[in-house]
Amino acid sequence: MSHSFAANPRAVEVIEHTWIPMPDGTRLAAKMWLPFDAKDEPVPAILEYLPYRKRDGTRGRDLVNHPPVAECGYACIRVDIRGTGDSEGVYHDEYTPQEQQDGCDLIAWLADQPWCSGAVGIIGISWGGFNGLQIAAHRPPALKAIVSIGSTDDRYATDVHYYGGCLIKDNIDWGAVMFGYNALPPDPDLVGDAWREMWNARLEANRPWALLWLRHQRRDDYWQQGSVCQDFSKIACPVYAVSGWGDNYNEAVPRLVAGLHAPVKGLSGPWCHQYPNKGHPGPTIGFLQETVRWWDHWLKGIDNGVENDPAWRAWVQDSQPPATSYETRPGAWVGEPSWPSPKTTWKHWTMNPGRLDAEAGQATPLPIKSLQTTGLTQAQLCHHGEPGMFSSDQREDDAGSLVFLSEPLDEPLTILGAPVVELTLSSDKPTAFVAVRLNDVAPDGASTRVHHGVLNLTRPTDRSTTTSLVPGESLTVRVEIDDIGHVFASGHRIAVSVSSTYWPLVWPSPAPVTLTLFAGQCRLELPVRPRDAADDALRPFEDAINGPGEEEAIVLEEAGQDRTITRDPATGLVTEHTCFNGGLTQHNDIGVTDGATGHSWHSIREGDPLSAESRTERVDHWRRDGMEIEIRTRQRLTADATTFHFSAELEALENGETVFTRSWNEDIPRDGN
Repeated sequence: MSHSFAANPRAVEVIEHTWIPMPDGTRLAAKMWLPFDAKDEPVPAILEYLPYRKRDGTRGRDLVNHPPVAECGYACIRVDIRGTGDSEGVYHDEYTPQEQQDGCDLIAWLADQPWCSGAVGIIGISWGGFNGLQIAAHRPPALKAIVSIGSTDDRYATDVHYYGGCLIKDNIDWGAVMFGYNALPPDPDLVGDAWREMWNARLEANRPWALLWLRHQRRDDYWQQGSVCQDFSKIACPVYAVSGWGDNYNEAVPRLVAGLHAPVKGLSGPWCHQYPNKGHPGPTIGFLQETVRWWDHWLKGIDNGVENDPAWRAWVQDSQPPATSYETRPGAWVGEPSWPSPKTTWKHWTMNPGRLDAEAGQATPLPIKSLQTTGLTQAQLCHHGEPGMFSSDQREDDAGSLVFLSEPLDEPLTILGAPVVELTLSSDKPTAFVAVRLNDVAPDGASTRVHHGVLNLTRPTDRSTTTSLVPGESLTVRVEIDDIGHVFASGHRIAVSVSSTYWPLVWPSPAPVTLTLFAGQCRLELPVRPRDAADDALRPFEDAINGPGEEEAIVLEEAGQDRTITRDPATGLVTEHTCFNGGLTQHNDIGVTDGATGHSWHSIREGDPLSAESRTERVDHWRRDGMEIEIRTRQRLTADATTFHFSAELEALENGETVFTRSWNEDIPRDGN
């Protein structure tokens, strides 16, 4: 099978390692795929700029994505962020101003090279999608376009720390990943004898970032820095925003399409947190071809019709039975000329007791005091489509929720956008949140989660302030459910489920909460999209053609992820345990073996939200030439009624001997969570 889609592939030189100097003298480590003839026929440069270790961490993925693009006449450059991988310096947090400035300096350096045409693009998923947007907001002159995949315009609203103003479990889970990753050494084979000094500096600088994020529970200046939605007008270069419905960053795509003043296109598929050329669930697309088409237009000036594509192409998925794994999600592509779309109309249902009706009934108070374990059917928030990571049948969580059901639909109903549930309610406690699920209920009663939303009621509109609720006093709030393209089949029912807990995704309120909804005064609003014959004429995507990957690697342990839920009938303790195995890979061409394993436990006892506990353990492995490095980390989060209690440990071992250890214990006041 050919790994090239270029009409006339250019021979490519792989430069395994080179240094790029920053103005302060720090050198950043880069790997390049450079057309051999670029010094005679300069080419645009495409930058991917990450902390995930170009040498080994993303090696396989890089060899899938970059070589085919380089063969099309581009210099592809993969750079380690300062203080990560093989780059010099130290790193203190994600998306810092220093990271952004280094990105601007990288672009200037690339544009000035004799093999570069002077035009530069940025591509990246997740972290590389974030900083691509952030760097674009600085307007470096040589940056002509970006492709931002699985990213966000709002670091507080749409990331892995807070959701709807609520603290979520991924804050500590993701913090564990970076806690261990940041402690790994550079490769002595590349950086020479300086490797130990560089490693010691990283160990000394390393901190559990989950602790830092916990200190900022509101949308304060910390989160506003790096959130490009603060001023979309700062971005002047064209943006291709991409994500999937299974990715927790899916909301950013329509927001960017609607908010950016620069040329922008959006793409939302069925995938989880992956590049669409390897996306799961399918169908995958020829995404590398799509990016080359984008680069050809904006970096080479080729008139190929990119500017005439729909503003947003989205996969509208069909009704499917609930399952924790999907190989594919049947559906169809649709195209929107702008967003918000002139094709969409809003349809409203009143939430009467147990029903979704066209007309409002009498105002009826409906109390709900959910089980603390309501939410266990929820999918993992940020995952890659592994088996067991999708939401299971929602009837289990419905037992702890107020459920409102429509009549069976006479015909299919298609939605595209962000549904909204408007609730008039009161709380019996000063701190509370509400969770809302939109479900698709089949004639046999099986309930598939379409999407969900949560809202911290102490900061219902302004996430930067916290206001205690007045027990018993009613308020009206709007809970936005995440964007989705979905078809409710004929004969199916639309369901809205409302709960006062959502464990383990959302950290529980300090005391058991009873919410009272005033049925007849609450409603569901759905963005209904009619069938459009123009969708049938959309330009089809090509099949995925990818680079060969890491052909010389030997997988010693397969990567995988397992999620189990246990219930102890004697103690009432319910625990979600996720076991992560990043695999163990022997990179034969560079003599490095690396991998990681980790565990997270999220446990709680019914009736006692103060029993909530989140723990993580992780071991990162790295070895070469008889040297074996092991990084062991642990984290734990608990809380009483007023205070979070956080602890962490870091231990670094070289050839089985401990060479560094440090621990942290800190109490942080609860602020509306």
